[in-house]
Formats: sequence, structure tokens, C-alpha cells
Amino acid sequence: MSAAAEPAFANQRVAYFNGKIVPESEVMVSFRDRSFKFGDGAFDMTRTFGHRPFKLKEHIDRFYQSLRYLRIDPGRSPKEMIDASEAVLERNLHLLDGGDDYWLGQRVSRGIDAVGDEGFEHTGPSVIVECTPLPLRQRARQFRDGVDIVVPAVRRTAPDALSPRAKTHNYLNLITADMDAKAFNPEALSILLDVNGNLAEGTGSNIFLVTNGEIRTPRSQFVLAGISRQTVIDLARKSGIPMHEADVDLFDALNADEIFITSTSWCIVPARTFNGNPVGGGAPVPGPVTKQLTDAYVDFVNFDFPAQYLKYT
Repeated sequence: MSAAAEPAFANQRVAYFNGKIVPESEVMVSFRDRSFKFGDGAFDMTRTFGHRPFKLKEHIDRFYQSLRYLRIDPGRSPKEMIDASEAVLERNLHLLDGGDDYWLGQRVSRGIDAVGDEGFEHTGPSVIVECTPLPLRQRARQFRDGVDIVVPAVRRTAPDALSPRAKTHNYLNLITADMDAKAFNPEALSILLDVNGNLAEGTGSNIFLVTNGEIRTPRSQFVLAGISRQTVIDLARKSGIPMHEADVDLFDALNADEIFITSTSWCIVPARTFNGNPVGGGAPVPGPVTKQLTDAYVDFVNFDFPAQYLKYT
């Protein structure tokens, strides 16, 4: 049955699972699935603004780049994945508070790693599309006051080992880094160094430094090039703010006037400290460049996401 033919409403969130839209509680992935066993899969995730998905096509295009890198064929075209995503979102909107929004995610594993003829009903790639409410309340204070960034000892996986440009289900590199950072500060966001000692990225986040009115962000070879990251790059250039993709290190960060993070859920959020040191000598956040780009982002998406967060403070 196609996604469009499924029932429109339910009393719990629903997900697309291998061709059908079913209640989330009925999405059962075998313990022999290679993603459970090895992290052998890819995913992508966008957010909604006022219940409208943001750059869904761009996220799906990046998703299929990850799948091609991993040599996984999901058995569906990008257009079919977009259609399934829109159908899942539509069938979940009635469960969302009017002022809140969703993460909208797509996940594909390589599938069952059978050891014999166990008679599995489905042995191809496991395909899931799902919605999760954004953690607006939990992150409201950080959005208001700025986030704390900690650089852990764990380095980001090198591109010649596994490309960070693919968004895979294997997040152990980033998870162990987060554990180190949160041991220092339970609310910190980790930003890892790359193999050359330059700043790379965090778990689902990209970092930007502002110094003397110019913005720098790590080169895309060493990070997952976020859709929100590219949005900010485009907005900065449109606004006439000097914008460079370049190697940046700890010295650069500790001397930056402003630091901000981009991610799907945050969009753009200022940093107040970096490794325990006040950013910009303790200047109020957001700084002027971060504020200018935040306002431009709000105008671009036609949605006041700062107010959406701040209503919970």
C-alpha cells in the first residue's frame, strides 16, 4: 500500500516503514539488521518551521549522497522518499502543539544480515521515515544565554578512514567526544578537532568564528556540510559579510569576537564560552554579526524560531 493510501490520523505518532505507514510501536527492526549490529546505514534529518519542512529536497539530495558513498540502494527514488516524508509529516501534525515543530528524518540500513534461511519477511534495506518533536523547552535557556563549547581529546574521524561528509548511523566517534565534553560540563556541546589539529564539527553541528567582522568556518572536506551551515554561508555572502571556508584552530577560537553554531534544530545559536573561556571577553550574546545572520535566517524561513525557543524561558 502506498503512503498516500494510508489512514490520515492515529492516536500516536506514525512512521513509514518499508512501504507502509504504521504506528511507531509497530516499527520492528530485527536484531540481525546491519545497522543495529554495525551502524551500517545512513540518515538525514530536517526540521519544520511552522509545520513546513525546511529544504526537504536538499536534505534528501544529501541523504542519497551518503547512501551512494555507502553503496546502499534504498530501492526508492529521491522523489518517493520526499513523498513518504511529506505523508508522514501530514499524518503526525495533529499530535503536535500548535507552536511547536518536528524533526523529520529518513533512515536506511543495509538490511538483514541473515546467517541462514530464517524466513525473514523482509531482507532488503530497512527504510524508515519518522517525526520527533523538537526539544524546544530543554534547549530554551541555552538559546537565550548561549551555548558552552568544549573541545574533547577525541579527534574527528579522518576523511581517509571514513568520510565525515556522509551522515551515517555510526556516531560512536561523536558520542565518545560528547561524553568527554559533558564530563567537563554536562550542558556543553562538543566540537572536535580534525586530524590536523583544526576545528572540525560537533554532533550534528557546524562551528563559525567571527573576527574583525569576518566569518570563518572549517572546510567541508573535514565536516558534514550542514544544510543550515550552507544557509548561513549564503546569507552572509548575500549580506556582504566576508565569509571564508578555511582551517581554524584553537588559537583562532580563543581570539574570536563571536562564535556561533549552526544545526538543523538550533538553526543558529551563539556560544558564550569556549573551553571555559568567555567568548569575546564576555561580550553579550548574540554578538552583532550573529544577530544580523539570525535576523536574516528568520526572514529567509519566514518564521521567528528564536521566539519559538524563548517562549519556554
